[in-house]
Amino acid sequence: MKVKTFPFNPLSENTYVVSDDAGIAAIIDCGALYPEECQALEDYILAEHLTPQTHLLTHGHFDHAFGSAFVFERYGLRPRCHSADQPLLADLEAQMRGMFGHAFPCASAPASVPLSAGEVITVGGLCFSVLASPGHTPGGVCLYLEKEHTLFSGDSLFAGSIGRTDFPGGNHWQLIRSLQTMLKMLPDDVTILPGHGPATTIATERQFNPYL
Repeated sequence: MKVKTFPFNPLSENTYVVSDDAGIAAIIDCGALYPEECQALEDYILAEHLTPQTHLLTHGHFDHAFGSAFVFERYGLRPRCHSADQPLLADLEAQMRGMFGHAFPCASAPASVPLSAGEVITVGGLCFSVLASPGHTPGGVCLYLEKEHTLFSGDSLFAGSIGRTDFPGGNHWQLIRSLQTMLKMLPDDVTILPGHGPATTIATERQFNPYL
């Protein structure tokens, strides 16, 4: 497995391209807002001779979906998102205005393909298990590669923190319960790749995260 991280857009959202040895790739949370960000993503995919096969969203917030229109236009991939978060994708500018009172001009995501908690999504030699983590948004999920000991946690879990729950649809205690359930099933050596900020591990968060 190879993972490339792109911190995109003014919120420094982590977009990931995950590929297997044959070059089959998943794009996770494409937040590319500006043309140069879209170009950087495309340049990497071309340079590495990758074939993107799916675009997975950990949740429906705008900063994780800015690049959904580009990914659809360039690679023909509709975003895959939990059905509870699909309404968030319908109008990203309206979502921004509702949360912050202003919006960056952007294209809204194309109609998404639902994914469900408990589903396993196979991308080449990679198997992503979809783990429910509602609380930051109603349909938040984490994507777990068991063989590779890697968890893409979106905005549910960060290094030393958890996702905000004061946005519409957020629920603090639901997120805490989601994460506590997840921590019980994941081994200490799992690397966490979050939606913002640096990587961490399950062991570190289990020991030091003040919210858990």
